[in-house]
Amino acid sequence: MKKITSTGENLTLFPETTDTCKKNVFSTERTVQTPAIDLPDLLIPNTRLKMDGLQFLSHLPVESVPVAFLDPQYRGVLDKMNYGNEGKSREKRRSALMQMSEELIGKFIQGIDNVLIPSGHLFLWMDKFHLCQGFKNWFDGTQLDIVDLIVWNKDRFGMGYRSRRVSEYCVVLQKYPRKAKGVWKIHNIRDVWLERTKTREHPHQKPIGLQGELIAAVSNEGDYVIDPAAGSFSVMEAALSKGRNFLGCDLIEYNSSIKM
Repeated sequence: MKKITSTGENLTLFPETTDTCKKNVFSTERTVQTPAIDLPDLLIPNTRLKMDGLQFLSHLPVESVPVAFLDPQYRGVLDKMNYGNEGKSREKRRSALMQMSEELIGKFIQGIDNVLIPSGHLFLWMDKFHLCQGFKNWFDGTQLDIVDLIVWNKDRFGMGYRSRRVSEYCVVLQKYPRKAKGVWKIHNIRDVWLERTKTREHPHQKPIGLQGELIAAVSNEGDYVIDPAAGSFSVMEAALSKGRNFLGCDLIEYNSSIKM
């Protein structure tokens, strides 16, 4: 067998993955600045506001916040996947919550797009049904597009005719111009995140730890984080834990004393 000798040349495979290129794509500092917000008196920061979400969004200044969350109460799952246990425990409370049609969800996303700063982020909680069926038409006509997906492993068994559900999905959307450098500053968030919620006082409790890391990645201390359908207000807790301000509301004053 003929021995292959080194030519001494520096052969670089896939140069786009070199450290030099990475420095041009990723950063650990945010260069995006959020403008000061002049809020109307009815929008009180860091409180649980009882208000219609679309009305709430209409009172926010245009292009004023860097990050938003939306966790819709999807009607589609309850309509198309009647498991037969909606009268029990958490499913009874889930079914009792006000449902959101896809048309209404689209209006919420349009309102969020209006108040996000350029390169701002929307973290949209999604169930498996809508993830598989498709949802891109929800943000037609906006400057938002999908840039990532994070799977939340809840470490609890859920419903399912076939596989039992243990996960929910957080779709990451970014407003134009879409970029990571100077915008997303934390790069150790795993795309499969294991977190068991400490309390199940709300049927749609979300992971405070994950939401806190996402907030820290795409905002600066003192920035505003919004959630126009706040539910358990877990986003408020996550925002405050990271030194951010929260603005959000829900139509329902949820009674946390209700037991599972």
